[in-house]
Amino acid sequence: MTAAPPQLAPDIAAGLRRLKLAAMRQLAPELLITARTQRWAPEELLRTLIDAEITARDASNARTRMKTAAFPVAKTLDELDRSACSIPGPTLDYLATLEWITAKENLCLVGPAGTGKSHVLVALGVAAVQAGHKVRYFTAADLAETLYRGLADNSVGRVIDSLLRNDLLLVDEVGFAPLDDTGRSCCSGWYQRPTNAALSAWPATGHSNPGAGSCPSTPPPSACWTSWPEARI
Repeated sequence: MTAAPPQLAPDIAAGLRRLKLAAMRQLAPELLITARTQRWAPEELLRTLIDAEITARDASNARTRMKTAAFPVAKTLDELDRSACSIPGPTLDYLATLEWITAKENLCLVGPAGTGKSHVLVALGVAAVQAGHKVRYFTAADLAETLYRGLADNSVGRVIDSLLRNDLLLVDEVGFAPLDDTGRSCCSGWYQRPTNAALSAWPATGHSNPGAGSCPSTPPPSACWTSWPEARI
């Protein structure tokens, strides 16, 4: 039976706790024994402890971002049946790179119910979280309700500012819950602000302006990446 490693000296443990170096505090006793046994150079011990702390913090931050994103369920692009998805392969590959987020481009997924829009939307959001982006998911109805509450207590400006601190906003089920004039006005408050957004929409008739609280239902003539590139499913 392996003996437990000796505890750190109280002052060292207290210092690591004060500096909030939890991973170092947990791993240091065992690593100190390993370092003595294998005659590590001091730099190697320090490097190992720092790497462990960074890894632990990155994992903790990723868990926090995932929780804050508020996905209804976690989906990945690997789980997507590409043979049943009508988004062109090159377009899907480009979306998977997430370059459109750093390029400040937006995305609109348009198609009937049950064609995989929500899966692609959430999967891209999960990939963005894993890449270090701050993401927030809403259904269109939930977003409208959040903004309505802000109107009720005169905090809608602060609510929109809080939403726009995210690197990417995901709005699902656009078109399933019709908005009245107030709802469209609320939504246009963040559509018209500089941010990244990805929408999942039920196809509508005609071509409306995203700034009016809806998203394009007709692809741009160039079928290229414009301010609202569209992927039909």
